[in-house]
Amino acid sequence: MHSSLWLSLLIAVPLAGALAAALVRERLNAAYRVAVGTSVIEMALSLVVAFLYNNAVPGAATFDFAGRWVLAAPFGLAYDVALDGISLLMVVLTALVVLLALLGARDTRREGAFVAWLLLLTSFTMGSFLAHDVLEFFIFFELTLVPAYFIISQWGGAQRSRAALKFFVYTFTGSAFLFVGTLYLGFAHQHQTQGALTFAYSALSSTAMSSGTATWLFVAFAIAFAVKSPIWPLHTWSPLTYAEAPTAGSIELSALLAKLGSYGLLRFAFALFPLAQANVRPVMLSLAVIGIIYGSALAAVTPDLKRLVAFSSLAQMGFITLGIMTGSKIAMVGAVLLMFNHGVITVGFFLLIGFIEKRRGSATIADLTGWQGPAPVLAALFTVVMLASIGLPGLSGFVSEYLILIGAFATHAWWALVGTLGVVLAALYLLWAYQRVFHGRHHGEAISDASARERWVMVPVVVLIVALGVFPRPVLDRISPSVQQVIEHVAPAGVSK
Repeated sequence: MHSSLWLSLLIAVPLAGALAAALVRERLNAAYRVAVGTSVIEMALSLVVAFLYNNAVPGAATFDFAGRWVLAAPFGLAYDVALDGISLLMVVLTALVVLLALLGARDTRREGAFVAWLLLLTSFTMGSFLAHDVLEFFIFFELTLVPAYFIISQWGGAQRSRAALKFFVYTFTGSAFLFVGTLYLGFAHQHQTQGALTFAYSALSSTAMSSGTATWLFVAFAIAFAVKSPIWPLHTWSPLTYAEAPTAGSIELSALLAKLGSYGLLRFAFALFPLAQANVRPVMLSLAVIGIIYGSALAAVTPDLKRLVAFSSLAQMGFITLGIMTGSKIAMVGAVLLMFNHGVITVGFFLLIGFIEKRRGSATIADLTGWQGPAPVLAALFTVVMLASIGLPGLSGFVSEYLILIGAFATHAWWALVGTLGVVLAALYLLWAYQRVFHGRHHGEAISDASARERWVMVPVVVLIVALGVFPRPVLDRISPSVQQVIEHVAPAGVSK
């Protein structure tokens, strides 16, 4: 079969699963079984794609599984999919996240509709990571708003309506800049080539433009991605939304939709506009380190565990932005790896917070104390995830942050120095939160420890945290050639190698 069919299946399977779940929603547990079965198939497909990726030419940086079909030539509409080492990691993360969200954060309220929206969100997220056409990417990128909005507004907490509206308005407004920038770039390319209108990534990446035009287009693209990530100061929707979304929704927002922002920043804003880098790099690096410090400071004083993870994610997105914008290969490889590792770590955090919330009915730190005694397994699992987020050597978070910081120190030492403070602050606020929740004397009702099901759900998270901390080489070998290809395209404009 045509190799691109594998990528089309990754988009189509969750779409078909969403339809099937909606059709059987009235039957007890049927929709949930359909959703879990679909996510298992999706996970298997992603692993097959990971195994087959560039099998013929190991270590190659070319896009694999490529296929393009023009749908409406006068409008530049095309279905164009392809995969490289950067998007491969995001594809595996997307499949893993939806499976763990379904297994570990089941919500039985109108379950058929809930899992259908979740699978629909997975399909659109996959489409975003696999799109090799800028307009196609925008369409999938924008479509993710719809299921995310309904998941938050229909299954969220007491302030779910406000959180969903704020999320939608912020992200939709940011996307408007991306849409205008995409159209301008497509028409500029058509004018230069006197050919047909196209938004193909490979074509637009060769479009000639002045540094001023490149800078304005970078800003237009970056606004959309900064909102989605989020990057300071366009982050203000995230604490409320993360706190009010149902557990599965918080997992999707932090582990996947945030990565759409950082992936877009690297793949499109950074790679398509090399002439903008000299103008925008100081600003973007400054925003990144401000986000690291600001997010860490707010995480230290927030009274809610979900908001703590939201502010921690703001700091981690700052690290990813720092790594991308340095232009250093080492730092950029670290940034891509952190996109994956942070996704896994936040899945672990939100699953554990969901387990706690199910037992106590609250994620407010003041309502929780002394859990280590009655729930030692929960405490141990939280410790592993927390230490990975801090960046303890031997766990996945360390490798990512280390690569980002040594790459940044080599090219932009002052920003790297400020960013290093974020590692220290992360240790402070996470250890303090752990002490307040798990240490001390428990005075509440009896608490059950992690169930067998909850422990098994956490196994992939812990295994990945340890495996990628001890032996990250196979993943780095997949990322590095694709990052090098981006750098070689941007380097003539003055980006450091």
